[in-house]
Amino acid sequence: MEIERKFLVKKLPENLDSYKQQHISQGYINTNPVVRIRRSNDDYYLTYKGKGHMVREEYNLVLNAESFAHMLPKIDGILIDKIRYLIPLDETHTAELDIFQGALAPLRLVEVEFESVEDANAFIPPDWFGEDVTASSKYHNSNLSQHGLL
Repeated sequence: MEIERKFLVKKLPENLDSYKQQHISQGYINTNPVVRIRRSNDDYYLTYKGKGHMVREEYNLVLNAESFAHMLPKIDGILIDKIRYLIPLDETHTAELDIFQGALAPLRLVEVEFESVEDANAFIPPDWFGEDVTASSKYHNSNLSQHGLL
């Protein structure tokens, strides 16, 4: 089960380069249900995501580079490229700041994952977070891969 909230970014935090980074490329084999392939640095995954916004099922299967490359021509829509910064917020929460590259630039989104719905609802975002877009399908990566920035 994945429980997360998603926000636009009002302003980038200071010292961005001091945080851990991941270069992510991902594409969608299917968008309903969501079946995604992802490269994150040197790790590769096939992911199934159920329906929903803040709470939804998510299953990951580890792939190798060859499997990822084999499935890459089968994606529907654009390949999403982004740099993800992992920014600690407190003892239990990390902001995953995505700065999109290519066709989706200059989009910037930040996600925070939670242990419970109560924790997610009680979360007070820092000042650099912008509008809460958790309930908007427009900002699901699967939708962005199909329609871009509408």
